[in-house]
Amino acid sequence: MIRRSLARQSTYAFCKYPFLARLGLKETDNLGCWNGKEWLGNGETHTAMNPSTGEKIATVKFGSVQDLESCILNMDDAEEAWMLTPAPQRGELIRQIGLKLRDHKEDLGAVISLEMGKIKSEGLGEVQEYIDMADLAAGMSRQIPGQVLPSERLEHTMFETWNPLGKLGILSAFNFPCAVHGWNTCVNLISGNTQVWKGAPSASLLSIAQTKLMTEVILDNNMDSRIATLCQGGTSVGKAMVADCRLPLISFTGSTQVGREVAGTVASRFGKSILELGGNNAVIVMDDADIKSALPAVCFAAAGTAGQRCTTLRRLLVHEKIYDKFVASLIVAYKQLRPGNPLEPDVLLGPLHSEAGIRQFEKGVEDIKAQGGKILVGGSRIGKKDLPDALKEGNYVWPTLVESNNSMPIVKEELFVPITHVLKIKSFEEAVEISNNTAFGLSSAIFTSSMRNTFRWLGPRGSYAGIVNVNTSCSGAEIGGAFGGEKSTGGGRESGSDAWKQYMRRSTCAINYGLEVPLAQGVDFSVN
Repeated sequence: MIRRSLARQSTYAFCKYPFLARLGLKETDNLGCWNGKEWLGNGETHTAMNPSTGEKIATVKFGSVQDLESCILNMDDAEEAWMLTPAPQRGELIRQIGLKLRDHKEDLGAVISLEMGKIKSEGLGEVQEYIDMADLAAGMSRQIPGQVLPSERLEHTMFETWNPLGKLGILSAFNFPCAVHGWNTCVNLISGNTQVWKGAPSASLLSIAQTKLMTEVILDNNMDSRIATLCQGGTSVGKAMVADCRLPLISFTGSTQVGREVAGTVASRFGKSILELGGNNAVIVMDDADIKSALPAVCFAAAGTAGQRCTTLRRLLVHEKIYDKFVASLIVAYKQLRPGNPLEPDVLLGPLHSEAGIRQFEKGVEDIKAQGGKILVGGSRIGKKDLPDALKEGNYVWPTLVESNNSMPIVKEELFVPITHVLKIKSFEEAVEISNNTAFGLSSAIFTSSMRNTFRWLGPRGSYAGIVNVNTSCSGAEIGGAFGGEKSTGGGRESGSDAWKQYMRRSTCAINYGLEVPLAQGVDFSVN
C-alpha cells in the first residue's frame, strides 16, 4: 500500500472529524497566540498529529517571544479595571464560561481524544472537570474570606484583606490539556488577576478552541478580552514566561526535572510558583481488603489514560496472604484490555501521546529486565496484527505488570507510561515504609477493612502524600479538594479548598478607632 502524503492525510483527517470545524479550527495555519485583541502566529509552524493513527490533523502557527510580549502589555492595560470589578461579577463571568463549555462538551472532549489520545469518557470527563471548577469558583467569588482578629491594644481591631496579585502565567502539560487550565483560570480570574496561558505544544488545537470559547463569553459580557490571553509556543516562550518579573505567579505542570528549573528561576526573582510535577504513586492492598472493589480500582489506576496521569499507579503493594490470588485476577483483567480508537465508545486502551512515550516504555522494560524484574503481562509495543488497519501507525503499547522488589533502582523512579511494579508485603508497617520510600509524594491509597489501619494511614506516620485515599483509586481527584503533592512532586495546591490563597496577596490590617496610639507589646516610646 502506498502511504498517503502528509497533505492528503491532513485533508482526509480534517474531513473525518467535523467537530474541529465546529470549534473554529482550520486545516492549515491556525494562529496560536491570542493577545486579547487579535490572533498572532509569528513563531514556528507546528503539526498537530493523531497519536492513534499517525495522521496529520492540522497545522498551527505558534506565537513567538515577541507575541508573548504583546500579550503581557495588553494584560497590563486590562489589569486595573479587572481588579476593580467586584468579585461576584468576576464569578458570574466564570459561571457563563462553564455554561459555554457545557454547550461544547462533546466537541471539546473529542478534540482531547483525537489530539492527546485519552479514551472518550476521559476526554469528556476532563471537560466536565473544568465545568465543575467553574461552578465552584462562581460560588467562591462571593465567599473569599478574611479574618477579624482580636487586638491586644485598647480600641483597636485587626483583620486580614486579600487582593489580586496582578498577573498569572500558566504552563500546562499534554496529559490534561483542558482541566489544568480550568483549575487555574477559574480561581485566578475570580481573584482579580489577568493571565497568559501556554498549553502543551502537542495539544495546541485544544488550547486554541478553548480560548476562542472563553473569549466569546468575555466579549458577550462587554468585558475586556485582554484579561485572558494565550501564547502557544516552544521552549523559548516558556522560558520567557518563567523569567518575566511582570508575572508574579507561575503555575507549571510537567516533569520534576523541568519543574526544578522553573522553581529556581521564579524564586530568583522573588516570584511565587505552583508546581504540579512527577509522581511515583503507591496502592496498598491489605489481606483484609475487599478484593471485589480493589481489583477494578487498581486496574484503572494502573492502565487508565495508558499510564499517562500524574496520579497513575506505579507501585502496587499486595499483602503476601492474598498476593497470588489478587495478582492472578489482575493479570486476567489486563488481558481484557484491547486497544482501540479512543473516540469510539467502550474503548479502554488508547495510545501513548507520542513516539517519545514509546521510547520511554521500551527503555523502561529493558532496564526492568536488567535489574531482575519479571514481566507478568505486557512488556511490548502492540504489534500491527493486534491493531485494526486504521490504527497500525498509532503509538500503542500493552499495559505492563512487573513483579519487582524494592531494591531495584527503577522502582523508585517515575516512568510516565503504563508500567506498574507489583511488590509483596508482609505487614502494614512495611507497606507504609515502601510507599513513602521515593522522592515523590503526590498520590496514594490503601484498601483495608481495618479502622486502625485506615487512621494510621491518614495520620502523621502514614502516607507522605498530598492525596491520601482509602478503599478507592489513587488516580483522579475531585475539584472540591486541593490538588497537589509533597517532596519532588513540587509545591502548592490547585483546584478547590483554600487553593485560591495562592492567587492573591494577604495584608494584615490594624485599625485604631480610639484617640490614643498605644504600641504593641507594651512598648513605650513617649516623647515629651
